[in-house]
Amino acid sequence: MNRVLIAFLSVVVCIITTYSCKQANDSAFHGTVTITSDESLQPMVEQLCQGYVGIHADTKFNVSYLPEHLAIAKVLEDSSRLAFVTRELTTSEQNVFKTRGIRYSPQFIAIDGLALLTSRANEDSLITLKEVEGIFKGQIKNWSQLEGSQQTKDIVLVFDNANSSNLNFVMNKFGLTDLKGLQIFSAGSNKKVIDYVRQNPNALGFIGVNWISDGEVPLTAELSKGLRVLAVSDKEKPTRQDYYQPFQQNLRFGNYPLARKVYIISREMHAGLGSGLLNYIMRDVGSLIIEKCGLWPAKPFNREVILKKEI
Repeated sequence: MNRVLIAFLSVVVCIITTYSCKQANDSAFHGTVTITSDESLQPMVEQLCQGYVGIHADTKFNVSYLPEHLAIAKVLEDSSRLAFVTRELTTSEQNVFKTRGIRYSPQFIAIDGLALLTSRANEDSLITLKEVEGIFKGQIKNWSQLEGSQQTKDIVLVFDNANSSNLNFVMNKFGLTDLKGLQIFSAGSNKKVIDYVRQNPNALGFIGVNWISDGEVPLTAELSKGLRVLAVSDKEKPTRQDYYQPFQQNLRFGNYPLARKVYIISREMHAGLGSGLLNYIMRDVGSLIIEKCGLWPAKPFNREVILKKEI
């Protein structure tokens, strides 16, 4: 009987030891995980991961930047631990989690903006939401149809990818089901959208605002050269004060009409590295990095100022 008890206890100890070792290899402060992100969020995600690794040197994030639907698909098929995206999961996507016993709990982390770009050669810097809708519905095809525009060429719409979050956001915003008859160019990435727009005055580009809003990063300053970021108004007959660019304070106060939320979708079911990164963003200085990238964090970092009255 004693031998049976000893053997049983040995097995239990072995299981506990194995589980503990497995957990130790994947904790908030140690390990390697794969994550995915929509490509429009790349500058922010890179800085968040670098900031976390800078504090916890024994951690590593293998990040793949993909069109949003692929970033989500990787999480659903268990090829990625979590994904940075600009939408919540659809009902069918949530059901994948449900059938596998994974609790779906999207974490809202920031407010982003879809920036509209033109070449600096294009002198017009204002556009209404109604005009943008007219362009995508085929009612406006030439720059000369826009109020205040001095261009006379047909409008070429430039996106990163055919299935990008940027394009899907616009389609959902205006209730579009197809884009037949529109001149749309898929550049391949947000950076390539910038390059194309800079060289083509008839182009209207759409990118995630964090690609051009972090002025401390040399690449951002370089990318911003030769571009004009359009100010957008959601009013029918706006004054100049009714137009807003997709920059931080306008995102914060809800002034910019093409703002959108950023979420983290996680399949992690234990206190692992993915949870550590999420806590860093929501409860630590990660929110300052989001702010530095020109977006507005869902939970701004609490700055305390202590004033002492000298006697």
